[in-house]
Amino acid sequence: MYLKCKLNESLTTFKGLHFGYKAKRKTLHRYRVVVGIGGNVGDVRRRFEHLFMALKKDKSVELLQTSLILKNPPFGFVDQDDFFNSIIVLQVSMQPLSFLNYLMRLEKKFSRLRSFENAPRTLDLDIIFFDKRVVNKPKLQIPHAKWFERDSVIIPLSEVEI
Repeated sequence: MYLKCKLNESLTTFKGLHFGYKAKRKTLHRYRVVVGIGGNVGDVRRRFEHLFMALKKDKSVELLQTSLILKNPPFGFVDQDDFFNSIIVLQVSMQPLSFLNYLMRLEKKFSRLRSFENAPRTLDLDIIFFDKRVVNKPKLQIPHAKWFERDSVIIPLSEVEI
């Protein structure tokens, strides 16, 4: 069950049991990571719940917080369904490239296919911030290149402590 709030014609938020979550215990992992999650294929909110449970069970990460879920229009390739987006805050001991590979394995577990840029997808996991690090590699840019231009990041990000 989600509490729904319409922000305007194109933006709607949803809060539920696991989205709007904050952990109560401390973690032993070293780095705080902010990850944007999104998707627009199938039952995305249910998939987010499954992702939440998978992360809670995984000892290689500690799930600290989740934001509300935002339903918003696509950008880039616009001829597709609206997206659901949220922010998760994790504590990890992996280095940035190892963590990126971890996220890509998670996407694959949740049936992510990469057909073309901005294509519809079951699950998209993007590193927004990784501690206070700046990374500029061909495969990875941290902070995420255009996070500050996207409602899909800014609105959920306003719900978490980073």
